[in-house]
Amino acid sequence: MNTLVNKVHLIGRLGMNPEVRTFENKNTMARMSLATDASYRDSDGKKVQEAHWHTLVAWGSNAKIAEKYLKKGKEIAVLGKLVNRSYTDKEGNKRTATEVHVNEFKMLGGKED
Repeated sequence: MNTLVNKVHLIGRLGMNPEVRTFENKNTMARMSLATDASYRDSDGKKVQEAHWHTLVAWGSNAKIAEKYLKKGKEIAVLGKLVNRSYTDKEGNKRTATEVHVNEFKMLGGKED
């Protein structure tokens, strides 16, 4: 049952090109946004489409592959885990963020997708 703990599976389209940073310790991080679609019928029976946005964070070799191959609009499948973190913004306000830390991803669609 441990294999089911804190697992996230998403399929969606990238909302931006990966933003890549390399740190002093040579570790590389890529941050990007992913849109997933949801649809349902409202009380009048009309179909409603919604987009849900997720922040993805990839480290190391996954970050380098993302930098090289992933572009805005590309459809990908992601396997990762949810991570919550707190930080202080430039104005001194305490903020929280929920991110999907990517363990694996697969590019979907065609070559020009």
